[in-house]
Amino acid sequence: MLHTRIVPSKPVLVLEGEKKSIVAADIHIGFENNMASNEIFIGKNSTTKESITELTNIIDLEKPDSVILLGDVKSSIKSITRHEWDEVPLFFKKIREKCDVILIPGNHDANIQQLIQDDITMTNSTGMVEENTLFTHGHMMPSENFSHVDKIVMGHLHPVFFQEGSIINGQRVWVSIKTEKENIFPNRKGEIEITIVPSFNRYFYATHRRQYRKSISPIINRIKTITKAKIITLDGMIIGNESNMDQVI
Repeated sequence: MLHTRIVPSKPVLVLEGEKKSIVAADIHIGFENNMASNEIFIGKNSTTKESITELTNIIDLEKPDSVILLGDVKSSIKSITRHEWDEVPLFFKKIREKCDVILIPGNHDANIQQLIQDDITMTNSTGMVEENTLFTHGHMMPSENFSHVDKIVMGHLHPVFFQEGSIINGQRVWVSIKTEKENIFPNRKGEIEITIVPSFNRYFYATHRRQYRKSISPIINRIKTITKAKIITLDGMIIGNESNMDQVI
């Protein structure tokens, strides 16, 4: 059976079964270009180095067999920027030196196959299944071929908690949703649990809702009613439930 837990204070999920994996989403290498166009300057290549250091430190701590990346490793959508040509291969090289790497492409990963080495496993963009769990980026509806799963783990939405006056206002959070499976797979009955992984990129936060543009997921849009939900900080504290969903997604 596949057991899951979060790494304390990190936007990373640990999977423990026959083999051990860690899951991360939405690294968005090259996003600095967009920020620079808005006159926000972070420092050339600094965030890629931060991502490599943070992820390799987690790998050293957890010692997984593989890292599963839930898409949007790069930031540009339709092209490959000069920055990405340099930084994305470096990122994959450093992570692959530690363990196996599985990439599930996201909507920002167009042509990323040109940037990865031969020993990186890249799946179809619809996702991959481990036991009863579908791992996907979250920008596409899953195929009926996956309708037997009881859980979905996805990224794409970059969940951030908004509540003025709260000490965690604008911070990244985990979201867990339980809903009727027929919302996602019309021909199936029962319940399905959806876990939304926070963005690994720590710069994806905001203190005011109007300054934060969230992604849209057809998976979440199909949910008519939420049976139960939890909003969880990176430290693992539950801070909300189904009544607070409009504050994060």
